[in-house]
Amino acid sequence: MGAAYFYHLTRRPLQETLPVLLQKARGAGWRIVVRGQASDQMRWLDECLWQGSEDSFLAHGLAGGPHDALQPILLTTSNESANQPECLLTVDGAAVTPEEVQALERVCILFDGNDETALQLARDQWKSLTGAGCSAQYWSEESGRWEKKAEA
Repeated sequence: MGAAYFYHLTRRPLQETLPVLLQKARGAGWRIVVRGQASDQMRWLDECLWQGSEDSFLAHGLAGGPHDALQPILLTTSNESANQPECLLTVDGAAVTPEEVQALERVCILFDGNDETALQLARDQWKSLTGAGCSAQYWSEESGRWEKKAEA
């Protein structure tokens, strides 16, 4: 049974935080799906990942290509995961089910701490997932480094 990790972004933007978490997940040997709600945002994240440094390149692809099943990191707006992931990262309020949390090694929910709508959605997701019996952790970077602030 996995766990949901909530990442409250307040100091670094998504395009800086996402590669760090992807590196950690790949370091664990996991295949990953990054799920968002908007195709434009997923294309933008794809571009951001391609522009990373050569020494920390993250092989990835946008869903809908001929090699989705082979991608170690697949960016998508779909709830379907062609690459058989162990880890799901959601951005921009993408939905997560308790069944996904229980089936995967880890689910990471990244949300913008400067956006009241995103904060409320993350609170609702926390209540929904922990209410369904999922293990969850809340991580904050307010101090300048990531610290675990709560666990359920």
